[in-house]
Amino acid sequence: MRDTTTELGGRTGVVRIQRTQGDRVTSPCDELIDRYRTVRRFSGTICETLVPEDYVIQTMPEMSPTKWHLAHTSWFFETFVLKVHLAEYESLHPQYAFLFNSYYNAAGKMHARPQRGLISRPTVKETWEYRQYVDGMMEKLLESADDEKLKVLTPLIILGLNHEQQHQELMLTDIKHLFSMNPLRPAFRKQKSFDGKGAIALEWRNFEGGIYSIGYDGTGFHFDNEGPRHEVLLKAFSLGTRLVTNREFMEFMNDDGYARPEFWLSLGWNTINEKGWNAPFYWEQQDGKWMMMTLAGMREVYLDEPVCHVSYFEADAYARWAGARLPTEAEWEVASESAAMEGNFAESEFFHPVPAREAAQPEALSQMFGDVWQWTQSSYSPYPGYKPVTGALGEYNGKFMCNQYVLRGASCATAKSHARRTYRNFFPPDARWQFMGIRLAKDVK
Repeated sequence: MRDTTTELGGRTGVVRIQRTQGDRVTSPCDELIDRYRTVRRFSGTICETLVPEDYVIQTMPEMSPTKWHLAHTSWFFETFVLKVHLAEYESLHPQYAFLFNSYYNAAGKMHARPQRGLISRPTVKETWEYRQYVDGMMEKLLESADDEKLKVLTPLIILGLNHEQQHQELMLTDIKHLFSMNPLRPAFRKQKSFDGKGAIALEWRNFEGGIYSIGYDGTGFHFDNEGPRHEVLLKAFSLGTRLVTNREFMEFMNDDGYARPEFWLSLGWNTINEKGWNAPFYWEQQDGKWMMMTLAGMREVYLDEPVCHVSYFEADAYARWAGARLPTEAEWEVASESAAMEGNFAESEFFHPVPAREAAQPEALSQMFGDVWQWTQSSYSPYPGYKPVTGALGEYNGKFMCNQYVLRGASCATAKSHARRTYRNFFPPDARWQFMGIRLAKDVK
């Protein structure tokens, strides 16, 4: 056995957690504890370059301060695991349940989302202490659990870890928005370099029409909205072999794409005019050049990178301009079967999309996973036979099945272990602050 000390919290609110870790996983309980530590530790990794002021600011109602994300993911384990399954558990502060609930009405009242940035207490240091306390209680619970108890706890904890990975992605996108609002345009991380090669040529891959099965296939973790598995009838279709690039989207802009109503849905046309959009989010012109805000600060737009931070409205308009369309989520999932689960994920800590490379398998599609979430033309609605689970956890996905569109794949801020072919991400059609991009589709005649 060996002892390891994990340091969380970066430059402020550092908490040292002494842990005993075996050289190898020896039981399902050990494996679960190891997975718990790994996921929770990555939240600390994200925060390594933050200072106290970075943790607390809320720059728009849709984003949350980093401190809130850290507390909320701990609240999730406290509420759905510890309070239910550890008899002697006592919360550090009874009002944390109110401050750090997000939208689980069955779990109690909650603080208003747009006001999360007004909370100065608990402090950042106290928030890390809250995480340490919850982690200690979680490990105490797991280490004392017998086999029957472990069967009950495991699915709850795996759900909580996937929930935390969702919030890790939100932390990164929210930090990017936070830093973009600062006139100094600070860098969150120094950007890692890549080989600088241009993107591969855009080609098309055809897929035969027929009856296909999509949705969760019964192996491994999944969210409830990924099932039930069911059959869909598809006509023959074709998908672009890679994502749309900044160069290609700039051609749309230079052709007055934002000023030509024939390409836009009515609500999209209203939106771009009301909000004054004329380029992807985080783009701005300086001295005749298009610049973009990244997590590494401001820099010139690289033409061969995938276009990013575009809304559903912009993705749909671009596709119409290009003589194509967006894929349905069923088409995307069927086509993804030819692609390996590889790509530019959060673990690389690059935190920005990179130019496409040739797929590992001949005839496979590139960039199906990682880089950017890919808009589909599919409204977020329940699959046939879908039923949310009972209780507060039933509010996780089902109640949002209205006025949203499905995105597939993953992004450069998504953990690889969190990505799946059946994953159904969803956002309103005017959302842009997430890493969102475009893959084109066409009908095959």
